[in-house]
Amino acid sequence: MAVATELAINGGPRVRTEGFPGRGHFGIEEKRAVDVLFDAAIQTGNAIGYGGEQEDAYCREFADMLGGGFADGVSSGTASVYVALRSLDLEPFTEVVVSPITDPGGMMPITMLNCIPVPADCAPGSFNIGPEQVEAAITPYTSAILVAHIGGVAADIEGIMAVAKKHGLPVVEDCSQAHYAKINDRLVGTFGDVAAFSTMFGKHHCTGGQGGIVFTKNEKIYQKIRWASDRGKPFGLPAGSTNCLATLNYNMDEIAAAIGRVQLSKLPQIVARRREIVSKLNQSFGRMKSVIIPEELPGAESSYWWQRLGLDTSKLLCSKDEFCRALGAEGIPVVARYAALPHTYDWFKNRRVFGSSGYPWSSPDYKGDAKKEFPCPNAHAALEDYFLLSINEGWGEKEIADTVEAFMKVESAYLK
Repeated sequence: MAVATELAINGGPRVRTEGFPGRGHFGIEEKRAVDVLFDAAIQTGNAIGYGGEQEDAYCREFADMLGGGFADGVSSGTASVYVALRSLDLEPFTEVVVSPITDPGGMMPITMLNCIPVPADCAPGSFNIGPEQVEAAITPYTSAILVAHIGGVAADIEGIMAVAKKHGLPVVEDCSQAHYAKINDRLVGTFGDVAAFSTMFGKHHCTGGQGGIVFTKNEKIYQKIRWASDRGKPFGLPAGSTNCLATLNYNMDEIAAAIGRVQLSKLPQIVARRREIVSKLNQSFGRMKSVIIPEELPGAESSYWWQRLGLDTSKLLCSKDEFCRALGAEGIPVVARYAALPHTYDWFKNRRVFGSSGYPWSSPDYKGDAKKEFPCPNAHAALEDYFLLSINEGWGEKEIADTVEAFMKVESAYLK
């Protein structure tokens, strides 16, 4: 492929002169599903509610997709993490080992339970934690492990489950960025005791603007999920029982569930297309001199919320940031650095959870090291070494070709 050498960032022509397409994952099917609810509400005079036929069906279909079990729709991905943790009856002022690279909503719920987040480091060269790093973070005060599968790439959940079993610890899988990702032909979310999923509009699978769903194979945990997600209502308890748990209302409504049912039918095709796009991109990236394609775990099938790429800057006359700026000038949607280390944010450093109390860290009932720091060198190195290419299932062959052309153009200009 002949590639122009004058970079757009230096005044040359852009490779991509039009914007990239949207996902196109919403269609007439979702509109019809919601119209049915509005038509019924208008006809009967009864407002659209929650906990009805649509949510029951959606949760059943979601659980069936994961091979059977129990699911409960909630209001957000953050709520799903909270409810999943709450279902485990963790004692306050105990520690929860957690992924360091994650959304704040994947760490903050730990503190809402008066538990202490303990970030394990990532596995080398990965955005995900690994078994060795989890083992190193466990203390006598650890009560659970919260594993995030970041960017659609499965963590070594089999190895982490072996560590958890050794120490007798429950595991929550945060699958908010990894719908339909697999490892050894098994879907993420089916390994741990309970799994949390975000279904906000940008995820592979969505229920509208915001949403979430919690999954488990354990019926007793499911009962506690139902209590935790709806003000402790006595689900599964004898008639006459009253609210059994103090919590909040995290219910999903019928509109979100109706959208989710349609979206669920599209999920396999959405992920298949993302895999196809990445495979085609990698055929070209693999022939480049400076672009590094990260290795995946054996047996892993990623669902690619975005594509993570590395750069061998020893072969270039520029930094990673400069390379990404040049790609951006060519019209390519890249992010130089994934800013997602919640334990380095002000809320964590200043212990701002419950007023100025410093709780849960400052409680006399916490027996661990309240001042412990978490350098996580592998996580920091991964964020420095890799950048993100934003892809979606709406890409066609032209988007793939333009992206490859821009990468080759920028590399050609900066090669030593």
